[in-house]
Amino acid sequence: MNERQRVLAVLNYQPYDRLPIVHFGYWGETLWKWVREGHLTEDDARNWYDGGPTDAALSAKLGFDFDYYACFGASTGMNPGFESKVVKTFEDGTQHILTGAGTIILTKPGGDGIPPEIDNLMKGRKAWEELYKHRFQFFPQRVTDSQVRVGDHTLPFHAGGLEFLKADKRDFLYGLHCGSLYGEIRNFLGVEGSCFLSVDDEPLFDEIIETVGHLAYQCVKAVLDTGAKFDFAHFWEDICFKNGPLISPRVFHEKVGPQYKRITDLVNAHGIHIVSLDCDGCIDSLIPTWIENGVNTMFPIEVGTWHASIAPWREKFGRELRGVGGMDKKVFAQDRAAVEAEVERLRPLVELGGFIPCPDHRIPPDAEWDNVRYYCDRMHATFNR
Repeated sequence: MNERQRVLAVLNYQPYDRLPIVHFGYWGETLWKWVREGHLTEDDARNWYDGGPTDAALSAKLGFDFDYYACFGASTGMNPGFESKVVKTFEDGTQHILTGAGTIILTKPGGDGIPPEIDNLMKGRKAWEELYKHRFQFFPQRVTDSQVRVGDHTLPFHAGGLEFLKADKRDFLYGLHCGSLYGEIRNFLGVEGSCFLSVDDEPLFDEIIETVGHLAYQCVKAVLDTGAKFDFAHFWEDICFKNGPLISPRVFHEKVGPQYKRITDLVNAHGIHIVSLDCDGCIDSLIPTWIENGVNTMFPIEVGTWHASIAPWREKFGRELRGVGGMDKKVFAQDRAAVEAEVERLRPLVELGGFIPCPDHRIPPDAEWDNVRYYCDRMHATFNR
């Protein structure tokens, strides 16, 4: 069996010869730390991307089979974006910067992490009509100008990429990215802005959701209508944090759920039956909406302080719910005993079927190279005898 066949066999509860040992990429800081330690070259760090040749070589060095997160995606979001610019600079070097999403963020010299949003341009219907709505309309170049990354090559969809996908002869897993149905909205409205808008101007809130959802549907349909073949469909959201979702579960179910259903029905009609979704944080209260509307594979199942696991979800939703992730990446900063304990914790979860362990997000800079290698060795020894 090849990589592609193994993943699909596991997620479809079919026999397989060995469990795929997969990862979800690395922070940039992690790669540069490993450069300083002599494990990688500077070219490796500069040229890395999910599913690329550098990624494959690094996976082999560490002992992973491959990077799970390799997809083709049309431009389903804001296009064109806003022109990014500095709005204001303060004496200490702190700046207010307008981003391509139309938000204003606060940056500090030498600051790490996600900069806080302090404002945005989306101030009601007038701003939506004049500044935003035209940026969420479909045009063919959203698909034809998108890139297909295939091994050593990055090909425009309309010039080589489509032929490769239609031939469907690859031995590696490749997905169709279906965009974001609420994370994109949260990005430009902000968390507070999106919550207030759902109450203060419900018709506008509904229109924004429908506009963003329809654009994603049009892009996915345009890709599939070409005859391109994919192994799974995938959404991105990131709309939860450690205590739960950044949107009311009721509102999410009523207003966003139907947008998923349109797209999952479409991909199912084209023979794609594994539909995964990337959402960080504690996602438990949103899972019912996803399952009901055709999203059946949770990713990356962050363990976090809330101890997320596929086990209670499987008990509640049965075998319709699959998962990729759920491996606590924090053990990479500890020792071999911690790694061994984590592998043993994963054993009964793998036995449930329909689950592939994967570090529960990008491998962070506190990860020790030798611990990551040891994890891969133990996973192969434990699950691939």
